[in-house]
Amino acid sequence: MNELIAIVGPTGVGKSHLAIKLSQNFNGEIVSADSRQVYRHMDIGTAKPNRHDMALVRHHLVDIINPDEPFSLAQYQGLANNAIKGIFQRNKVPFLVGGSGQYVRAVLEGWGIPQVPPDTDLRRDLEEKANGYGVDELYRELRLVDPAAAGRIDRNNPRRLIRALEITRGSNKNTAGSQSNKTPPFRHITIGLTRDRDELYRRIDARVDRMIEHGLVEEVKKLINMGYGMNLPSMSGIGYRQIGMYLEGNITLETAVQQIKFESHRFVRQQYNWFSPKDDRIRWFDMGGRAGREIAALVADFTGIGL
Repeated sequence: MNELIAIVGPTGVGKSHLAIKLSQNFNGEIVSADSRQVYRHMDIGTAKPNRHDMALVRHHLVDIINPDEPFSLAQYQGLANNAIKGIFQRNKVPFLVGGSGQYVRAVLEGWGIPQVPPDTDLRRDLEEKANGYGVDELYRELRLVDPAAAGRIDRNNPRRLIRALEITRGSNKNTAGSQSNKTPPFRHITIGLTRDRDELYRRIDARVDRMIEHGLVEEVKKLINMGYGMNLPSMSGIGYRQIGMYLEGNITLETAVQQIKFESHRFVRQQYNWFSPKDDRIRWFDMGGRAGREIAALVADFTGIGL
C-alpha cells in the first residue's frame, strides 16, 4: 500500500517550511491543499511558495487557474487524486499540505462529491438573500435541507454556503445521502502543527507586515488593472479584499493592514474547527519546541524510509 503524509494546521504555523524539509529528506513531492494558492498572479497575499522553494521540491496544484475562473471542491479533489497517483508512479512520497479543511478531508476521506455545474441565477438569488437577511439565513436553509453539509461548512462563509445549496438543489437530493465516500488507494498519517496562540498571532502579524513591504498593494493594483474585479470570489480572500477597499478609497492603508491581521486571527480559529487538537486522527506537534526531529522520526517509521 502507498503511503501519504498530510500536514495540516492553522495559517502561519510553519507547514510549508516543514513540508519542504521532509520532502527533501524522504523523496517527496508536495500537493498543495490551499484554496487560494491555486490562482495565478496571486503570490504575495497567498504566501505562495517562491521560485527557490518550487525548485527545491516539486509542488502540485499551485498556479493552475486564473482568478476569474470557477474552481470547485470536486475539481480540486480530482486534480489532487491525479497528482497523488502520479507521485506514487514515480516511486515518491506525496505530502498533502495546507490549511483548507475541505480540501484535505475530501482527499483523505474520499468524499463522493456531486458533479453539479454552477447556476448563476440561483447564486444571484442566494447572494441577494444573504445581503437582505444575512448569512445566517443561508445557513438555516442549508441546515434544513442538508444538515451534514451544514456541519462541515463555516457558517460565516457565504460563498461556501451558496455552493452547498447549489449542489443540494442541483442534485435534487440531499448531498449527505448522495455522497458515497470511497476509501483512497493509500494509507496515510495526518501531522498537525500548532503553536502557542499568542505566538501564532505574532507570527501572522509579522507576515502581514512583510506582505505589505514586499508589494501586496502593488499586486492587488496589478490584478485590478488586468481586469480582475473585486467582486470575484478569488479577490474576496483575506488581504485582497482589504487592500481593494484601500485602493477604492474606503479605508486607510493602516486600517486595511489591521483588518488583515484581525481577519487572519479569526481564520485561525476557524481552521481549528476543521483540525481540532481533540481529533485523535491527527498527531499533533507544538512547533514552539523541537518537534522537527520527532516528526521526521514518525515519517521515517511510517514510510520505512531511513533518515
